[in-house]
Amino acid sequence: MKLTYSNIISGIVTLIGVTMLFSCEGNLQEVRAFSLEEDAPQAIAQGINLKFTDSGRLVATLQSPKMLDYSNKSFPYREFPEGVEVEFFDEKNRKNTVEADYGIVYEQTNLIDLQGNVVIITADSTRLEASQLFWDQDRNWVFTDKPNTIRFPNGALNQGQGFDSNQNFGNFRSRTNTGIQIIEEKKDE
Repeated sequence: MKLTYSNIISGIVTLIGVTMLFSCEGNLQEVRAFSLEEDAPQAIAQGINLKFTDSGRLVATLQSPKMLDYSNKSFPYREFPEGVEVEFFDEKNRKNTVEADYGIVYEQTNLIDLQGNVVIITADSTRLEASQLFWDQDRNWVFTDKPNTIRFPNGALNQGQGFDSNQNFGNFRSRTNTGIQIIEEKKDE
């Protein structure tokens, strides 16, 4: 067999072609791995401590160990898989606190779904405990169909299956409940 310049070039081209095929296969596997993670969040935040202001006045704080941002999805949301604590401050700087083991905020509907050991403590010390609670931010309304307990500052207790209320509990509706109500009698003088 006679080695010619054309045979050497042809061998080098073949070697380069085979090498490229193997390297492309490696890159193709990497590209496939990226496409498998299309459900991954667009951003991950650790140790969040956000402050929300309105005209220079603090209106809310949000703290969470971790947030997953899925705002790149067709139905965008933010998820708090390791819990969330939010404090709300009214015009008189009175604080309402919400805590949960898990939270998810749906951006298009402004609906917040809180799950696992949900506790709300209002400025007047009313305490609500539930396994799940929804908060409609557009309507300033909270609701659940799960078992819940509400302890009022005067000692009254309400245990029920489902309720809905405005966010400051001024307009409260319980579906089925039992509890202890404190009624003060006024004496005629």
